[in-house]
Amino acid sequence: MRVMLKLVLDCEPDGAWRAIRSPDVLRAVSAPLMRFTPLTSDGGWPAQWPEGEHPARVSAAGVVPLGEQVIRIGYPDAPEPGVRMLRDSGYGRSGVFTLVREWEHTMAVSEAPGGGTLYRDRLRFDAGPLTPLMWPMYWAFWQWRAWRMRRLSLSW
Repeated sequence: MRVMLKLVLDCEPDGAWRAIRSPDVLRAVSAPLMRFTPLTSDGGWPAQWPEGEHPARVSAAGVVPLGEQVIRIGYPDAPEPGVRMLRDSGYGRSGVFTLVREWEHTMAVSEAPGGGTLYRDRLRFDAGPLTPLMWPMYWAFWQWRAWRMRRLSLSW
């Protein structure tokens, strides 16, 4: 099942690229609906996502525990010049996240015609027979992310 966004953000592509690689921006676009807490030995995340696995505890509104997931970051080659991409192919370690068998979240930024940044966001997931039940929740959360990104992009 897929959830997709295509937005024009009011910022330069370099600013959007820095933003989508930032754990702080992940937390900002998810708040207050979801809260991500790093599960690292030092209790923090880097300023920018390096490639690799980044475990996190996730809660709804910072109150209801949802479980643990691994955010697995990669930077695939772009299909066309001027496009920069980030992909999370993570997985659930506990809680509701273990219901999802396949997860691929890809974000891409490029210059928008007429200025600003073309931001494309695609989530592809599979939770077996639960997929149709989970899709509306992911769709609604992605709409929240889009609203937050539009607002936050003014400062990127």
